Amino acid sequence: MELNLIDEQGNATAKVAASDTTFGREYNEALVHQLVTAYMANGRSGTRAQKDRGEVRHSTKKPFRQKGTGRARAGMTSSPLWRGGGRIFPNRPDENFSQKLNRKMYRAGLSAILSQLAREERLVVVDSFALSSPKTRLLAQKLKGMGLEDVLIITDALDENLRLSSRNLHRVSVASVREADPVTLIRHEKVVVTRNAVAKLEEMLA
Repeated sequence: MELNLIDEQGNATAKVAASDTTFGREYNEALVHQLVTAYMANGRSGTRAQKDRGEVRHSTKKPFRQKGTGRARAGMTSSPLWRGGGRIFPNRPDENFSQKLNRKMYRAGLSAILSQLAREERLVVVDSFALSSPKTRLLAQKLKGMGLEDVLIITDALDENLRLSSRNLHRVSVASVREADPVTLIRHEKVVVTRNAVAKLEEMLA
């Protein structure tokens, strides 16, 4: 598998050899869907709380007599069948949304995403990507010169200047190899990977 190597002007200047295992895998839609769903579910936290019939503040007085009204019998207004009553299966703050995904499946899913990005020519390689100072203007100018707007930049080691410069750019994300996640990979139009990051991705996803 070969990836396009681009220069500072965004022009493809050469080809970079890459592993077929990481960048030449067939696209498995079911696996990628499971991977993205599990990743988003594992980021959820239990922040919802509802009350059951024992926790709702209601009178315990019988709302009407047992017989003779033509209505269904009722003992108290906190019944889940009544408006304002408790929930039968209430949500709790300690609710666990996490989904287990095997390590082998996670690696295969990430490789499938990277491979599809490469096939669609949405993934390109650069020799290095660094800034002399943490200024948003410098990064914006650099990306504009390369013809990039909606982009994820993956480096082998996260450069602090690059991270700080990207914070105010709406459609620009910066991540190290270890921080690259499936949702961010799919979200951006282009993915720029440094040459050293390509080697690390191959080692991590082998």
